[in-house]
Amino acid sequence: MPSEIVPSSTASTNNNPDTSGNLGIHPAQAFWQALTHFDATKLSYHRALRNAIGVALPLIVGFALHMPRGGLVVASGALNVSYSDGSDPYPTRARRMLASTFLCAIAVFAGAISGHHQVLAIVLATIWAFFAGMFYAVGGAAPDLGVISLVILLIYAAQPLTSHEAAISGLLAMGGGLLQTGLSVALWPVHRSDPERRALANLYQEIAKLASAELNAYSAPPASGHSEQAQEALRGLSRDAGPESLRYQALLNQAERMHLSLLMLSRLRNRMEKTNRDYAAVALLTGYLEIASGILRTISGLLSTTSAGDGQHQRHEPDEPIEQLEQATNRMRELLTPAPPSFVVAVAKDALFQMDALGGQLRVVLDLAGKEITPDRLSTAQLLPRPDWRDRLSAISETLRTNLTLQSAIFRHALRLATLVAVGDILGRVVSWRRTYWLPMTIALVLKPEFTVTFTRGLLRVAGTIIGLLLATALFHLFDPGVAMQIVLIFIFVFLLRWIGPANYGIFGIIVSGLIVLLLAINRVSPKDVIWARGINTAAGGALALIAYWLWPTWERTRISDRIAQMLDAYSGYLHGVTQVRDNPNSSTTALEKYRRSARTSRANLEASIDRLSSEPGTSRERMNRLTAVLASSHRFIHAVMALDAILSRDTSLANSAPLREFSISVEKALTLLAAILRGDRVPPKNFPDLREQYRLMVQARSSASKASAARFDSINIEADRITNSVNTMAEQIMEWTRSPEFAAIQTASKPAASTR
Repeated sequence: MPSEIVPSSTASTNNNPDTSGNLGIHPAQAFWQALTHFDATKLSYHRALRNAIGVALPLIVGFALHMPRGGLVVASGALNVSYSDGSDPYPTRARRMLASTFLCAIAVFAGAISGHHQVLAIVLATIWAFFAGMFYAVGGAAPDLGVISLVILLIYAAQPLTSHEAAISGLLAMGGGLLQTGLSVALWPVHRSDPERRALANLYQEIAKLASAELNAYSAPPASGHSEQAQEALRGLSRDAGPESLRYQALLNQAERMHLSLLMLSRLRNRMEKTNRDYAAVALLTGYLEIASGILRTISGLLSTTSAGDGQHQRHEPDEPIEQLEQATNRMRELLTPAPPSFVVAVAKDALFQMDALGGQLRVVLDLAGKEITPDRLSTAQLLPRPDWRDRLSAISETLRTNLTLQSAIFRHALRLATLVAVGDILGRVVSWRRTYWLPMTIALVLKPEFTVTFTRGLLRVAGTIIGLLLATALFHLFDPGVAMQIVLIFIFVFLLRWIGPANYGIFGIIVSGLIVLLLAINRVSPKDVIWARGINTAAGGALALIAYWLWPTWERTRISDRIAQMLDAYSGYLHGVTQVRDNPNSSTTALEKYRRSARTSRANLEASIDRLSSEPGTSRERMNRLTAVLASSHRFIHAVMALDAILSRDTSLANSAPLREFSISVEKALTLLAAILRGDRVPPKNFPDLREQYRLMVQARSSASKASAARFDSINIEADRITNSVNTMAEQIMEWTRSPEFAAIQTASKPAASTR
C-alpha cells in the first residue's frame, strides 16, 4: 500500500476565473477582478454533501475493519472522481464520472509501477502531460480528466509498489470512484429527467425576461447561453423515444421558436416607437409582451415543479392570461383593419402576424408543460439529432490532428506543459526536499493555455496553499484531533471544497491544502513535515510555471483576430441557413439549428477571448475600444439575422425571393473576405460586393410582390438594411485596424503561433 494518498487539486469543470464585464477597464483592474471573482452559480449544496459522504464513508469502513490504508485509497479515489461530478443530466454525468474512474485507476497503476525506474517515470509523466495538454483541443470535461489523471500519476510514481500492490491500489481507487459515481446518480430512477427540466425551466425564465425587457441591438442576443445549456442538457434524450423525452424536446423546439418571435416583436415595437411614440399599437404590443412574459414565467414554474415520473396532469390556470393575450391580439387587429397604408401600419401588421403565431405557441407550450397534451399532437416539433459515437470519435481525432502544429496554441501549451512537468519531476528527484512530487504536480495544476488563467491560478494556488497550511497548523496545534475527529474534519473540508471551492480558486486552494494535511495525518504522517514540504514545493512549482509561461507565453492578442474571423464565418453560415437552406427539401431539419449553435458558440468564444485580453499586460484602452466597437456591430448584425430567421420561419416561401438570395450571397462573400483579411490575407477592395446596391435591388423587388406578402417584404428589407449597415461598419472598423501598426505587429508575432480554427 502507498505510504500516503493525496487527492488531486483540480477544481470542478470550467472553474476558470470569469472575467465577464472587463471591457473598457485597465488591465490591472481586470486582472484583479479575475483574481477575486466569486462565481455563486457554481455553489451546490447537494453535490457537496454526496461528495463528502463518498469520501468519509470509505474512511469509516476502513478503520472499522482495521484496514485504514485501504480505506484511504478508496477515499482518495472517491475524492478524485468527485471533481467530475455536476448537476447536468444523469447519463452525461455518469459517463464523465465513469471515464474519470477508469482513467484515474489506470494512472494509479501506471504511476506505481513506473516509480521503480526514475527514467521511465519521468518519460511516462512527460508523455502523459503532453496528451493532457492536447485534451484542451477536445474541450468539455477532457482537459480536467487529463490534469486529474496526470496529478495522480505523479503522486503514485513517487511511491513505487510491486505489480500486485499497484493492481490492488488501482482497484481500490476504482472502487472509490464507482462509489462516488453511484452516489451521484442514485436518484436517477426517481428523478430521471430533473436536470433536463431545470435547464428548460431556466431557459423559459430567461425568455420571459426577454419579453418584458428593453431590447438593445448592440448587446449580445439575450438567453443565448441558456439556450445552449438546454440544448446540451437534452442532447442525451435523442436516444429516448418515450413520451417524456418527446415532450421535453418539443418544449425545447418551441422555446427556440418563441425566442426568435419575441426578439422580432421587441424589434418591431422599437421600430414603431421610433416612428410614432404615441401610436396606439405601441402600447398594445407592450401590454401583449408583458402578458406573454407572465405566461412564460408560469411555464417555467410548471417545469420547475412537475415531477417527470408523475403521470397525473398538473393543473394550471392558463385561461385568463391566454384570454388576455387573445384580447390584446384582437385589439391590434381591430386597430389595423381600417388603417390607411403607411410604414408604421405595415410594421404593426407584421407584429400582428407574429402575435397570432406566438399566442398559439404559448397555448400549446402551456399544455405541454402541464402534461395536458402529448408531443405526438405537436406537428411542428423537431427532434434533436441522434449523436453517433463514430462521428464524435472522428471529430475528436480530426481536431487533435489539426492541432499538431506549432501554429496551434493548444499544441504549444502541450509542449510547454510536458517540458515543465519533466523539468519539475527531474528537479524534484534531484533536490533533497521531502515530497517533491508536489513540485511537478503544482505545475500541472497551474499551467493553462491562457495568460490570465495561468497567472491567476498560480497566484491563488500559492497564496491559498500558505493560508491553508496555516489553518491546518492551527487546527493540530490547538485541538490535536484523534482519528474520529479527523474523519469529521475531512468530511467538513470535502464538503466545503465541493461547495464553495468551485466558486473561487483561491478558496479552493485554502481548503484543499488543509484537507491534504488531514488525509496524511490520518495515515500517521506528521502534519509538521507535510506543512513545510507542501509549502516549499508548491511555491517552487508555482514560480517555475509562471516564469516559464512569461518566457514563452501565448498572448491572447495574437489569437483575437482569428476569433473574430471564426465568428464571421459562423455568422455567414447562419445567414446561409436562414435564407438558403430552410427552403431546401433535401436539407436536414436540424441543419439550421446547427448553424444557430455554431453562431452562438463562436460569439461566446470571442467574448471570452476579449475578456481574457482585457487583463493581459500591454493591452491598451484604444485596442479594447476598437474590439468593443467590432463586437457591437456584430451584435447588431446577428440581431437582424435572427429577426430574418423569425420572419422566414412563419413563411418559408419568402426565402424563394431571388433578390433576397442574391443579397444573402453577397453578405456571405463580404463576411468571408473580412475573415480572410483578419487571418492575414490580402484582399483588394474591388473584390468586396456592393451591399448597398444589392439592398437597392431588394427594395425594387418589393413592388412586384403580392399585397399579402408586401408587408412581410417591408420587414425583410428593414432587416436587410440593418445587415448592410452593420457589415459595412464592421468592414470599415476591421480595415482600419488591419492598416494599423498594432495589427502588423500582432501578425508578425503570431505567424508561428496563430490559433487554429
